[in-house]
Amino acid sequence: MGGTRLAQVVLATVALSAPAVGVFAPSAMATTVGTATASPKPSTTQELLAWKEQRQSARPTVNELAAAYAIRLEGVRYVYGGTSPAGFDCSGMTQYVYHHLGKVIRRTADDQFHQFRRISRAQARPGDLVFFHVSSNPGSYVYHVGVYEGGNYMVAASTGGGRVMWESYTWGGDTVTFGTITH
Repeated sequence: MGGTRLAQVVLATVALSAPAVGVFAPSAMATTVGTATASPKPSTTQELLAWKEQRQSARPTVNELAAAYAIRLEGVRYVYGGTSPAGFDCSGMTQYVYHHLGKVIRRTADDQFHQFRRISRAQARPGDLVFFHVSSNPGSYVYHVGVYEGGNYMVAASTGGGRVMWESYTWGGDTVTFGTITH
């Protein structure tokens, strides 16, 4: 595929995936409609690909939305078996967060662990889940779960705190694993 055709295909892909702010003419990418202005004209295929990537990264990911939504639930009281803002237990909160974003996940911490793909701490992104096992064996039963927030932190419905709270997960030591369904 020639460079010009590749640029046209990429441009069409960008135009279809970007919000309808402006209308791009094939001969002059900076053409606009109304008062909205388009980005400066990319002159090479590499610049066009970088522009497309920048436009896509402007949209929050499911993970970013999950991490932000979990923070909004801070302060909701802990209720064993709770699955709503009237009261949450740990897995009820994680299920509620993902359900809010259109993702169906199982009800208990152990079932969520088996549904999610295990990832390393280095691969974890805010919005993934943090699982707490009964032993350092990563295949052992999971009794607690929270939404990873980055660094050493998560948001979880805590029995000790009696509410949904931001806290470090490091108290779990070597019993902690991470899981994802988004990447």
